[in-house]
Amino acid sequence: MMNNNKKQEILGKQQKYLFPNHLLYYTTPLPLERGEGMYVWDVDGRQYLDFFAGILTTSVGHSRPEVNEAVREQTEKLIHTSTLYPHEQYVNLAEKLAQIAPGDISVSYFLPSGSAANETAVFLAQLHTGYQEIIALRHGYSGRSSMGMTLTGQASWRIGGTRISGIKHALNPYCYRCPLKMTYPSCGVACAQDVEDTIRTTTSGRVAAFLAEPIQGVGGFITAPPEYFKIVQDIVRQYGGLFISDEVQTGFGRTGNKWWGIEQSDVQPDIMTMAKGIANGFPLANVMTTPEIAESTRNAGLTISTFGGNPVACAASLAVMDILEEEATPENSAKMGQLLRDGLLNLQEKYPVIGDVRGMSLMQGLELVKDPVSKEPAPDAANHLLQSTQEQGLLIGKGGLYGNVMRIAPPLITNEEHIEEALQKLDRALGDVQKAV
Repeated sequence: MMNNNKKQEILGKQQKYLFPNHLLYYTTPLPLERGEGMYVWDVDGRQYLDFFAGILTTSVGHSRPEVNEAVREQTEKLIHTSTLYPHEQYVNLAEKLAQIAPGDISVSYFLPSGSAANETAVFLAQLHTGYQEIIALRHGYSGRSSMGMTLTGQASWRIGGTRISGIKHALNPYCYRCPLKMTYPSCGVACAQDVEDTIRTTTSGRVAAFLAEPIQGVGGFITAPPEYFKIVQDIVRQYGGLFISDEVQTGFGRTGNKWWGIEQSDVQPDIMTMAKGIANGFPLANVMTTPEIAESTRNAGLTISTFGGNPVACAASLAVMDILEEEATPENSAKMGQLLRDGLLNLQEKYPVIGDVRGMSLMQGLELVKDPVSKEPAPDAANHLLQSTQEQGLLIGKGGLYGNVMRIAPPLITNEEHIEEALQKLDRALGDVQKAV
């Protein structure tokens, strides 16, 4: 049943009472009302297949009963404590994450957001090494705090923030638009060498850390060659730095067969950050590191997090971990991701507007171009496709420095039927876009 009055009321209040810089999708923003599994419904009662998962956050689907029940039980016991008081959910979650973390990483510090996690990771690296300067990557995204915006390598996401000194940006491994005008693999992964050049020419020569997303999320699902991070890690360690892997979007099996995106490159990070899919939408993030590095904080002064490790969010996360281990496993992500990628490659052959298909498993990007020879970005086509998929009843995301990359990342519980439905809807939407370009 249509409910345009409610829709207009919500949009009117949005415009009147919320900051005008909120980024909203679609020509007419879409007020959502409820969700179940792989689907959400707007206030008009229309159903949508969610293949963006609340920006890669509802990892086990909307309103998952096991998560809801864990939350209900915890809210009847204790809703809030702050990090001043230990509680069962918080320590059990830390133990569970230690079991799936790579190498010696086993110690956690919980926070309420990915921005706070990345900031904490940087401070930890500076504390442990005694150095201050940080190397990040162009096109990367690290959050909306002053530190997060300074780490971010896209101008449009850095407006209005206070800049923090000592953060430098190296070339990113953007093979489709190689900044060095070279071709992989004959390039020898030359972009990795730029990290050393950046250290030697723009820093004091000693750095605290290199921070990067294994796959750049907001940057447009830019995916590095498999050897890139191994080369970079060796370089950074030569100059005294630690390796921080930002797993906010790539963690919890999304990249397939491994729990963490950085494991795809056979790299052992020193520090990892995570958020989004950790608690299926409840505000929770974490910084994990080795016992040795964590020990650096013992006499470093006082710190608390009022909302870090919230009992309800941790209860939700423990329920999420059970589902990820039993049902939405990294192996399932790899299997479903291959089906999705094969379908997207077939669409690329059909529609020249798709210049590149990239990503891993259930994290796939489509870069849209005006023609595949010039590779000129097609942001108008991306906007058209975003609108057309919404009209088809499919939710996907958009990103990239040029605003021309479609981000496709469904909840990890997706199955063959969902993927087929998404591909059919995407096919129809692309047909509409191709006619218009």
